[in-house]
Amino acid sequence: MLKYNFLPPARLLLEDGTLFEGFAIGKIGTTTGEICFNTGMTGYQEIYTDPSYFGQIVVNTTAHIGVYGTYHEEQEAEKPTIRGMVCNAFSQIFSRHKAEKSLQTYLEENHIVAIAGVDTRRLVQHIRLKGAMNGVISSENLDIDFLQKKLQETPPMKGLELSSQVSTPKSYFFGNPQARHKVAVLDLGIKRSILQCLAEKDVYMQVFPAQTTFSEMQKFNPDGYFISNGPGDPAAMPYAIETVKQILENNAPLFGICLGHQILALASGIGTHKLHHGHRGLNHPVKNLLTGNCEITSQNHGFGVNKEEIEQNDSIQITHINLNDYSIEGLRRTDKHAFSVQYHPEASPGTHDSRYLFDEFVRMLE
Repeated sequence: MLKYNFLPPARLLLEDGTLFEGFAIGKIGTTTGEICFNTGMTGYQEIYTDPSYFGQIVVNTTAHIGVYGTYHEEQEAEKPTIRGMVCNAFSQIFSRHKAEKSLQTYLEENHIVAIAGVDTRRLVQHIRLKGAMNGVISSENLDIDFLQKKLQETPPMKGLELSSQVSTPKSYFFGNPQARHKVAVLDLGIKRSILQCLAEKDVYMQVFPAQTTFSEMQKFNPDGYFISNGPGDPAAMPYAIETVKQILENNAPLFGICLGHQILALASGIGTHKLHHGHRGLNHPVKNLLTGNCEITSQNHGFGVNKEEIEQNDSIQITHINLNDYSIEGLRRTDKHAFSVQYHPEASPGTHDSRYLFDEFVRMLE
């Protein structure tokens, strides 16, 4: 483990004034963002490169971070998208034979400001009690007034449109051109493993930027449409909501994951809300109401769909619920060929309990 007494000090200040002392890892500097925690015991590189974390500081709840280094094939995007990282014990030494570099080197090369030596148990308990809020990490200026000023300059997550900042700047193709099915993908911040899961199901895709219109996507002449995960407030994305409305009007097959699930709800007249502290981790229990089966799922979201509005809408059926808080985890349109889930069936990292959903989408395409 790193000997913290040889590292410069760092501070984490939350917007409610709670202060955590620690030691600088990653890049020396200052960063701000919404503080959130992930309960996964492994998969930190996949977490850091998930575009859904854009604008957020990630707290790792597992005790030791960095012990297996980093490996390029475990990227979910070209580079990390998190704004900062918080951990308890940090290791600069890695033991996995195929790892290419230490996590410290990886963070430095990607300009990620981070802090170690933090009592993450206390921090997570605080977030669970007080709710999601912004935070600031600094290893270059520990002055409280400076940190408070940085926090005041940081907008809250609610109301932020972020997908256009992480989406592909231009469309591209993914998969085998000779595949049986063609799917148009709206990239709101898509994870690479989702595309790989679809390609494994004999699907060829054209991936479009977040603000692409339905008419432009239609030129690909797809068999169906996929709406991806991504960051930010879904209610701040009228462009994506309108695109999905037009897909539904054309009665085309549609599958949405995470943010895509929320956009489908909004396009169907169902509202969304900011969760108290979000769901992020690899072991969230979800019940499939259609089969009665329970799935252990991978999750990463800070917004949810309004349950009471779905229950009053005859054209929408709740298909999955979270067994921790009974929030909505899946829905389908009973009058259209469209369904979605709030969690991540590609599960990278995580269990593969829910990958059957990709098979369901392919059956819909057929």
